[in-house]
Amino acid sequence: MKKNIAIIMGGYSSEVDISLKSGEVVYAHLNNDSYNAYRIHILKDKWVGLDENGQMFPVNRHDFSVDFGQGPLTFDCVFNAIHGTPGEDGYMQAYFALLGIPQTSCDYYQAALTFNKRDLLSVLRPYGVKCARSYHLNKEDELDTVAILEKVGLPCFVKANKAGSSFGVFKVYQERELKACIEKAFEEDDELIIEAALEGTEVSVGVIRYEGKITVLPITEIVSENDFFDYEAKYQGKSTEITPARISDEQARKVSEVASMVYRVLKMKGYSRSEFIFIGDEPHMLEMNSNPGLTEESILPQQARVAGISLRKLFESAVEDALNQKY
Repeated sequence: MKKNIAIIMGGYSSEVDISLKSGEVVYAHLNNDSYNAYRIHILKDKWVGLDENGQMFPVNRHDFSVDFGQGPLTFDCVFNAIHGTPGEDGYMQAYFALLGIPQTSCDYYQAALTFNKRDLLSVLRPYGVKCARSYHLNKEDELDTVAILEKVGLPCFVKANKAGSSFGVFKVYQERELKACIEKAFEEDDELIIEAALEGTEVSVGVIRYEGKITVLPITEIVSENDFFDYEAKYQGKSTEITPARISDEQARKVSEVASMVYRVLKMKGYSRSEFIFIGDEPHMLEMNSNPGLTEESILPQQARVAGISLRKLFESAVEDALNQKY
């Protein structure tokens, strides 16, 4: 008997449109011989299920069921394609854990931790993971630009602490630019991380559970036409993504070992994609995404293709892995 799979997409953040695209790709490629797939939009003003014609039906949030006209339909598993809150920061994971419904991304604690750039890097430093010098700033804190620049120098990056797709990220070259960039970043989040700019080759490393095994995918080199790998570079063709990356065997070994170790140490599940910059042969971690983009042009699907994994197999493996988890 085919399993009912809810593909949740949308979310409450600036990444809503990207998530809707990811969810539609999953819906198009998920194996319909094994599963009955249903699109579920999780939006600020509504939670709705869509039928094959795009007609919307409300989600019963008490048990996450949908009545498409033939009585309440429940789901055997949830495919989580939400980028940003509430699908990547632990809220949906905790909700489904309480309901006892398997879902394809990591657990709620890991989601909350990896979504918080400051906390993630703080947890990983004792394991020897290298990262940039940083300064933490909250919205209610007194702004001391002198102290910030004494810590991180110029150029530096001002980043919203809990945001994705490079929303709320600004590169600062001169002290007079710093205050304005901080104010803009606070529009995305009330916590910031300000980091020294690392100059070197940037790579993205996907680590997934595939057919029950932790697997490091081929590494992608990021060459941005812009100052850094910003929203335009990621989604509007302003970058070149080269898989496999043009790095040495030693660099590939080191960054693969770090990415795999981080996945294991954090007890991750599902997909992850971590960003690193090489200083010499040493990879310095920038962040980890626990629900990376799944559009046709997104990095993780590119890496899977190079590894010989079709989107159908990639998505099916995530669902089967979730269904085999014990709740």
